[in-house]
Amino acid sequence: MVRIDLQNEESIDVIPDLQQLTRWVESSLLKQYDNLEQTIRVVDDAESRALNLRFRKIDAPTNVLSFPASNDYLDYQCLGDLVICAPVVATEALQQAKPQLAHWAHLVVHGMLHLQGFDHQTDTEAKKMEALEVEILSTLGYINPYNS
Repeated sequence: MVRIDLQNEESIDVIPDLQQLTRWVESSLLKQYDNLEQTIRVVDDAESRALNLRFRKIDAPTNVLSFPASNDYLDYQCLGDLVICAPVVATEALQQAKPQLAHWAHLVVHGMLHLQGFDHQTDTEAKKMEALEVEILSTLGYINPYNS
């Protein structure tokens, strides 16, 4: 069972519903979890920029950040936190001429793969991660986001 802890303190209204987010998270899991709580925090440009600067030393907002968890002290399983910047998602979807919902799905899948240990620092890592993203998104009915 997956439970989503959706945090939207800015009350950003153009976001996927809890059912969609849950489906995307569940589809992204590469192993079975009995009791997974997944945090997804929806933020504005200012919070995304501050987090990106603090943790990645990049002074700009970004679409998704992932923060892996340590489960040493938890009574439940948690892969970590996803932080998604709604304004960046909207802008990128428009720039890439793709439906906003498809871009949200891609970023949730992308972030969940990061929380499961995947990365794209090298070409080999990127190819492996992108192939998984494309495969997962296709099971959800979305086209390859890298062909847009």
